Amino acid sequence: MEELNQNEEQIMSIFWNQGELLIRDVLDQLPDPKPPYTTLASTIKNIERKGYLTHRMYGTVNIYKPAVNQEDYSKKSFNRLVTHFFGGSVGNFLSFMVKEKNISDKEVKELQDMIDKLDNSKK
Repeated sequence: MEELNQNEEQIMSIFWNQGELLIRDVLDQLPDPKPPYTTLASTIKNIERKGYLTHRMYGTVNIYKPAVNQEDYSKKSFNRLVTHFFGGSVGNFLSFMVKEKNISDKEVKELQDMIDKLDNSKK
């Protein structure tokens, strides 16, 4: 699957929170300044082309819904981030987060506890 850009992710988050929607419903939920309806329709069709949305017809109107759940997308995005920027090493990623102080001492302890539990379950 092709990656989503930031604008497409914003639109997908609306679908993940709401489920099935018409283009007009998505437009109503976007912050100002809102894109033109035709621009949003093109973006939604592009997201569908990438495989993240599906649609069904209701009369002459398309109703769109997510084809990929948010959890699966998040996992794939995280794995892509680790692969592209940290050489595939979660350790390098965690080291970066600790050095940048984006992880609190409490979170480091929680991660260590998870690692210890995994180690103990393998024995």
